[in-house]
Amino acid sequence: MRIGELAKRAGTSTRTLRYYEARGLLPARRADNGHRIYDEDDLRLLREIRTLRDFGFELEETRPFLECLRAGHPAGDSCPASLAVYRRKLAELDDLIGRLADVRDTVARQLADAEAAAGEAAAPRCEMTP
Repeated sequence: MRIGELAKRAGTSTRTLRYYEARGLLPARRADNGHRIYDEDDLRLLREIRTLRDFGFELEETRPFLECLRAGHPAGDSCPASLAVYRRKLAELDDLIGRLADVRDTVARQLADAEAAAGEAAAPRCEMTP
């Protein structure tokens, strides 16, 4: 298939496909007339990229998954390098969750302190308060 058909079937743009090609994520095969040609395996690679990107993976983090598929494995996450990326991403997410929990606790304390202070003070109500 040509680049337009692949883009349509993958739900992306030809510009994105060219970018992936330039980054070495999508193979650059050409027909005799110079047109880019793709097959179902390329569509599978694009779907893998899309799934991982939807999960928050950076584009470069998809590379081990794609290499795993290209090596003939049934799934992109069945290779040690892919599992290592999963582990790093999970640690990154755990760290982010921890930082967000800390921020939430701080905001909850600030709210409680502000509500307590507002209840104690006989200050006039803010104009924007209902």
